[in-house]
Parts: sequence; C-alpha cells; structure tokens
Amino acid sequence: MAACEPSRYLARSLPRAFIPLTSPKGFCWKRNISDQTTPKSAASVNLCELESATSLKTTASEDAVKSFDPAARAKLRKKQLPRSRYQFRSPKYDRGPLHPHRPPPPSDPASRLFVPGPFSLPRVDQTYHSTVASDILTLCYVHTPPGFKPPPKAPRLREWDDSSPYHKNRPLRGPRGGDVLRLLRKPITFNNIPRLERITIHSYVKGAAQENSSWLHVAGMAVQAISNVRVETFKSKSSVATWGIAPGRDSVAVKAELRGENMLHFFGKLVDVVMPKIKDWEGVKGTSGDSSGNITFGLDPETVALFPEIEVNYDMYPPKMIPGAHITIHTSAKTDKDARLLLSAMGIPFYGKMVD
Repeated sequence: MAACEPSRYLARSLPRAFIPLTSPKGFCWKRNISDQTTPKSAASVNLCELESATSLKTTASEDAVKSFDPAARAKLRKKQLPRSRYQFRSPKYDRGPLHPHRPPPPSDPASRLFVPGPFSLPRVDQTYHSTVASDILTLCYVHTPPGFKPPPKAPRLREWDDSSPYHKNRPLRGPRGGDVLRLLRKPITFNNIPRLERITIHSYVKGAAQENSSWLHVAGMAVQAISNVRVETFKSKSSVATWGIAPGRDSVAVKAELRGENMLHFFGKLVDVVMPKIKDWEGVKGTSGDSSGNITFGLDPETVALFPEIEVNYDMYPPKMIPGAHITIHTSAKTDKDARLLLSAMGIPFYGKMVD
C-alpha cells in the first residue's frame, strides 16, 4: 500500500501525456489530414475505380421504354396487389406544419374528412349573397376621409382614484354598468359583413328524469329529423328537486350543432315554413342575445310539430312527447345590434325594447 502512494502523487504532478494508460489501447479509426495526402498518381487511380454510370441516367433503350405498358401488366396480374400499393391513405392526424407527412385539406377527395357537395345552392345562401350582404354594407358603412383621425376613446378598464392606500395594487375596474367587457366592434367593411356561422338546437327533456328514457329517445328523433344532424345527449349539471333530477345521474338533454348546408336548409325551413304558421306570434324578443352577436329564442312543442319532417310523420311521434327547443343562432357579428340587423333582413321579426 505504501509503494502505491508515491506513484499516485507522481501521476498528479506529471502532465497528462506522460501518464501510462491502464486500459489497453485499441485501434484508432480516425484519419488525420496528413494521412489523406496522396500523390497524384494514386489519386487518379482511385478516381478511375469510381462507377461511371448513375441512377439518374436511364440505360434502357427507346424500344423498351415505348413497349412498357403498365395497364397491360395490370390486366395480366392474377392476384390483386395489397391495398397499400395502389391506394393513397392520408395520415389520420395533422401533426403540424413541420411534419413531413401532413393530411390533405378537407376539400381534397383524398382526405378522410372530405364531404362531397354542396349539390344545390340553398335559397338562404343565394339571398344573402345577392341582396342581404350588399344592403348591410350600405347601412353600416362609415366613411372616413383621408387624413381623418378618430377622437381618442376612453380606456376600457377604469383606474382607481388613489383616494385610499389600498388602491395601489388593485386591478383595474370593469366598465360602468357591469364587469363584463363586450367584444370590440370593428368598422364593417366588405370583408367582415355579418353572416351566419352555426345554429345550435337544444332541448331539455324533464320527462326523461321523471318517468323513463323513452322521452329522451323521442326528443332525439325529433331533433335529428328537423336538423339532419346526429344529436348528442347530456346529463344534468344541477339538481331540480321538484322534477327529481340529480346532477350527473340522468340524461335529460339533447343538442345538435348545424353548420354549412344543414344550417342553411334549417334556417330556410324555420323562416319560410314554421314561423308563418305560428298563431299570435309577435316575433323574437329584442332583449334576447348575449352581447356578442348570438341570438337565442325558444319554440314550444306545438311549434316544433310544425316542421315538415314531423308534420308528414306525425303519427310516428307520441304527441305528448314532442319536445320544445331552444335555438341559438351564432353570427359573426360582434354586437347584438348587428346580429338583429342581419336576422331581420333574412326574415326573423323582432319586437319590444331593443337592448344592445
């Protein structure tokens, strides 16, 4: 043990290059620059050994190229090729713009999300583009001449007046009249004219919790018939003691989201067929809306039964089980005033005090 100590201290004092290696030294594959320097004759010999042919240059004759017929080869094939050989299947998930394999857009027939159509121009869409859009742009257009500077607006959140030392680190206060900030309304131009985005049909069926699930089935069939969209069922989130509903226990509601052509066809039926049949109906309340351009109104079971899909098959639905519905029309408008202007131009009447 004593003989090893001097060698250990000696190893610490010596430079690293003079310390003997304990492990056996293996063969080093690293090539230095001096090893790569070769005379011109050797370099020329090495270059002669390279292949002169390349894969980018075709060596086949013109006759062989002309005689190649892939369709004839396919007809002579007795067994069908595996599916991956002749059919393109797009990736299931879009993993971002940097991924080498991305699915095509939904408008591409090769996409998994491709939906053919539209096969007809809905009357609502045709009326909007030919008449309503230009009228709304004319009514809402605000001209700003060159060099015009709008007056400065007050801040959306109010500051504290520093009358108390406790105001120092408080967050800013909300606007007067409430704590909810409404959406900022940009001037309406040709590229942001309000239009329909989607329609939500929601039906709350209390009979599904009080009696049995047949009420929910009838409500789902009725909403599916009038919307042409598969419905979703939802469980209650709050308890209603009088109806015997406990949160999360019973499925008591159905909902359908309508977009695109289904939305336009439903809106056309609602305005042209159902609403004119409602007796003593003044219209939609002017106070309905969520201050963000979405209008909601309700339909009684008797009104839902006026839809042509239910009216022609009225015997299929038990009259007492036909549900009512809440219809929410989502628009691209930022205020309820613009949303009412759009919907009234498309045929929905409003009455009463208008609240913006």
